[in-house]
Amino acid sequence: MSRRKPLITQADVSRAVKGAQSAGLKVQRVEVDPATGRIVVVSGDDLPVKPLDEFEAWKAKGNAHSA
Repeated sequence: MSRRKPLITQADVSRAVKGAQSAGLKVQRVEVDPATGRIVVVSGDDLPVKPLDEFEAWKAKGNAHSA
């Protein structure tokens, strides 16, 4: 049985990332669906900013001591 040609190659992913970077986007991650051949490039601008809760804000200020 012969191997079938992959829908997505490393060159396809590399081309998508380089295209996004040349457009000025900061690439955060790449999602690949091998079943459909879909490549999704997620940029930093697409990610929602999650506000810190009180504990995380306190910890970020450096008031937390390591055990």
